[in-house]
Amino acid sequence: MKKFQIHPIIFYAIIILFLELFIKATICKHIFNNGLLYLLVFSIPIILILSLFSKLFNHKINKIFLFINTSILVVYFEVQLIFYKLFSLPFSFSTIGLADQALDFTSIIKDAIIDFWPQFICILLPLILLIIFHKYIDTEQNSKKASLITLLIVLASYGVSFLTLIPGKKSYNSAYKLYYNVDDQISIIDKFGMLTYTKIDIKRQIFGYENELIIDNSGEFLPSADNQNSEPEEIEYGDNITEIDFASKDSKNEIIKSLNNYFASTPASGQSKYTGMFKGKNLIFILAEGFNEVAVDENRTPTLYKLVNNGFVFNNFYSPVFLSTTGGEFQATTGLIPTQETLKLWKSEKPTISYGLGNSFKNIGYRAQSFHDWTYTYYKRNQTMLTLGFDNYTGCGNGLEKKMRCSWLPFDTDMINVTTPDYLGKEGNFVTYYVTVSGHSPYTKGGNVIKKYYEYLNDKEYSTIVKSYLASQMELDRMLETLISKLEESGELDDTVIALVGDHYPYTLSTDEMNEMSDYKKDGIVEVNRSNFILWNNTMEEPIEINKVGSQIDVLPTLLNLFGIEYDSRLIIGKDILSDYEGLAIFSNRSWVSDYGTYNASSKKFTIKEGMHLDDVNAYVSRINNRVSNAFSISKMIIDSDYYKYILEK
Repeated sequence: MKKFQIHPIIFYAIIILFLELFIKATICKHIFNNGLLYLLVFSIPIILILSLFSKLFNHKINKIFLFINTSILVVYFEVQLIFYKLFSLPFSFSTIGLADQALDFTSIIKDAIIDFWPQFICILLPLILLIIFHKYIDTEQNSKKASLITLLIVLASYGVSFLTLIPGKKSYNSAYKLYYNVDDQISIIDKFGMLTYTKIDIKRQIFGYENELIIDNSGEFLPSADNQNSEPEEIEYGDNITEIDFASKDSKNEIIKSLNNYFASTPASGQSKYTGMFKGKNLIFILAEGFNEVAVDENRTPTLYKLVNNGFVFNNFYSPVFLSTTGGEFQATTGLIPTQETLKLWKSEKPTISYGLGNSFKNIGYRAQSFHDWTYTYYKRNQTMLTLGFDNYTGCGNGLEKKMRCSWLPFDTDMINVTTPDYLGKEGNFVTYYVTVSGHSPYTKGGNVIKKYYEYLNDKEYSTIVKSYLASQMELDRMLETLISKLEESGELDDTVIALVGDHYPYTLSTDEMNEMSDYKKDGIVEVNRSNFILWNNTMEEPIEINKVGSQIDVLPTLLNLFGIEYDSRLIIGKDILSDYEGLAIFSNRSWVSDYGTYNASSKKFTIKEGMHLDDVNAYVSRINNRVSNAFSISKMIIDSDYYKYILEK
């Protein structure tokens, strides 16, 4: 009796649909929507071509192809699962090469696999089933005629899949626009599946693609949280705007043309009573590794507690994760949104960033210097610091290692002790930028930084990993204490502003572990990113509370306004948090928080804040979604076309 055999088409159809639906449920949080039809249609050519290669040669080679293809599929979907669990966005091939070292990724993969082992095992199922049942899969060689027929069916199904894109192609976020113009990774996966997303991603890395901007004047511009119930002020402060005649800046470059048209119709953010408040003062800006609001404690971290609750107090601030530290750095120092593609362009093209943190202050005569107590080439900072205006950048490997111990894991307090002589007590104003490292994962009590402070947490009812994280943040507190002491000794404390944001929340901790430290329950998409923005000067007698929503991309324009630096607010995606511009925090999966509510991009659900009212919720959500979509597109287009050099430097 002949042994029962399964055609490879059936096998590939089962495993690909299983993997696609599993990852769709994981990333998009649902399965059944109109994207399911597109997923099926676009999967057919992939299933057919894989089955063709499993019947094209002799039995032995075909069997090898069967195992190789299945293994590649399983490994790739595992990579996507872990990457999404860590960074809340899918892996893109533009990520390759973002860092010279793999520390930010490889050091946490093992913990991620352990944390998400049930999902990890589920994705392994196709390979496990193949190992068990491979004898029942027909891998005998096809005839030339059968192979040719299969190839023709592949081509026909491929063509049919594109025909399905035509209906409704002009509508916002249509399947057509997602396939060709829109860089929305989650929506592309939701609509077409992971394998078609991968095909689109690879195509865009090789050939590029044209972004589409949405000129949307519909809907009412609503006041920020700090102005919604107040009467209009009698004083007219004006806007943060410069004289740019976009119409006269004609260009043959289509990207620049699109940006000119968009910015010409974009409102500027207004100045306020805080404009120029810090004019003439120095600035020390700190990007703090892994810092989050849960680390702040009156007894454990007294200096952090003091700075968080004095100066400007931002009650609704977020530090969204955009691919680890490099994404947080890009947001805070440029005011733009960092996608994987945009970060790749930043590091490879070395664009002009006229309003970059160092450039803005150097243009008004400040001395600019930056420091990082880890490898100076990490994330290609030896190049990106130049684009930000820090041509006097020192890290481990180009000078800092001669002054302090640079072996893993360095102490941030050491960096302060050895670098403050470089800029304190010298003539003229300064802007100094620090990137810390002591708060970096993994959070294990054996680490030298954590070991230094771990004993102070033994009486706390926290898990070991949470205690270790809190211990690492105590080093940040001591760094700030040391910095303030150095400023006081030099007589420059009153004339210096300290600004600090976290690069991202400690994403190697689970949401449950974050909630061990939180005084309210955080979700894993939006509220886990809520944090503090420290903006403090010793001469501020009373704290100034700001309820408006803000995030890292708003930090740079807020500083420019406070220091009285002229800039055009239309050309920066982030907006001055102290202005009357409506507040908005944007997350990597295109979810957002505004002064009026929270939008979850995965569920497409908007939740209005208690006590708030909107006349037309749908129109409001549509308008903010357009603003979010444009924020992603414009950021990439600015870097890709070197727009600032064209519009500002000439």
